[in-house]
Amino acid sequence: MSGLDDVIAAETTLSEVDGLNGRLVICGRRLDELAGKTSYEGVLALLYADLLGEDEKTIRTRLGQARLRAFHHVAHIDSDLLALSLTEGLRALMARLPDGEDKSTALLLTAAPAVFLPALIRRKAGEDAIAPDATRNHAADMLAMLNATPASAAAVLALETYLVTVADHGLNASTFAARVVASTRAGYTSSVLAALGALKGPLHGGAPGPVLDMLDAIGAPDKAGGWLASELAKGERLMGFGHRIYRVRDPRADALKGALQRLGAAGGMNAGRLALAEAVEREALALLRFAKPGRTLETNVEFFTALLLEALGFPREAFTGIFATGRVGGWIAHAHEQIAKGRLIRPQSIYVGPKAA
Repeated sequence: MSGLDDVIAAETTLSEVDGLNGRLVICGRRLDELAGKTSYEGVLALLYADLLGEDEKTIRTRLGQARLRAFHHVAHIDSDLLALSLTEGLRALMARLPDGEDKSTALLLTAAPAVFLPALIRRKAGEDAIAPDATRNHAADMLAMLNATPASAAAVLALETYLVTVADHGLNASTFAARVVASTRAGYTSSVLAALGALKGPLHGGAPGPVLDMLDAIGAPDKAGGWLASELAKGERLMGFGHRIYRVRDPRADALKGALQRLGAAGGMNAGRLALAEAVEREALALLRFAKPGRTLETNVEFFTALLLEALGFPREAFTGIFATGRVGGWIAHAHEQIAKGRLIRPQSIYVGPKAA
């Protein structure tokens, strides 16, 4: 099957993924204009222009209030829910939220992952969940709820850069799932749950963790070339390299590499870990150009995502949920756009089974 490659399924004003030139545009703004320079609330002001029509400062206030509302649902975390994976636990808590197509529902859904994920991480570790502080910005409050102490300015900027970088990315699998469900008028919560189900799959949102497994297996910069060459000889995929759409370097990789370097300069990550990652990236790109000369396989967003989230103290099992924390803004914006401007999504299929008698 083609996977619907090159099929146009929607018109959008939200984001443009230019795979040939390695550009990501969010609501008319290039990623390099936003990442590390704009807050997550600022990007929501762009994505939610038609939905909320509010500025960054107002969204920050309303999002803080929504985090307080979301925290009430943390009381429902029980042993059965804790037995689930973090992604499944997040999905279960999100399913408790009311459905609708109103602004209040949209804000609650946007706020909830940043509250639920730290609570699940802490409760799984046998610790109490930390209540939100509505006066903080979204990234700062998420880190404070994770660590029970205010985060450094460098850590907040790093997480904020990540959330901005992954906020929207065209009609990817989870966003398409959200638009399909929204087209039925099922509501924003149903749309977000469908998107989260799609994101759970390892071919979409589940790949950053294995990047760290690869770095752990290599261990030292001088071992990178031999280990990577051995994996390629066995036909294994090098995690963190190549992308379905980008035919040049993924611009999100550069945004997150810059965030990592700033975090490292501020003493927020292990210098040896960053040196190992840079050696692995350098060796992998050289080997891929030699082994697969007919393909362009560059560093993708997953490579530096893994390092950044690890440096911020998130466990590997949480990476998909943190992705959802940023991408939920795009999901809801696309759901709103589909409801406002689209029709029921109902593609055709071609029957290739046995003929009836």
